[in-house]
Amino acid sequence: MSTDTIELLRERLAALQPVSIDIVDDSHRHAGHAGARDGGHYQLQIVAQAFAGKSTIARHRMIYDAAGDLMRGKIHALSIHATVPGTP
Repeated sequence: MSTDTIELLRERLAALQPVSIDIVDDSHRHAGHAGARDGGHYQLQIVAQAFAGKSTIARHRMIYDAAGDLMRGKIHALSIHATVPGTP
């Protein structure tokens, strides 16, 4: 299940033309948590020029918009680190 979700998320985020993208499934760390049965927990590190000049909130909105319905089903929690190329 998680590999499919990661691939779906990767495909959706391609719209942001990322320079790099790393998605880690952390669902196993949340076993027993109420939301764990409804969707997975993931960490996302994404670098894209599309984030230039955008606030953290705007970057997260762009990611949520790209992920679409995955955020209402397959993904329960998403930890995001979104940067512009050349920044930490």
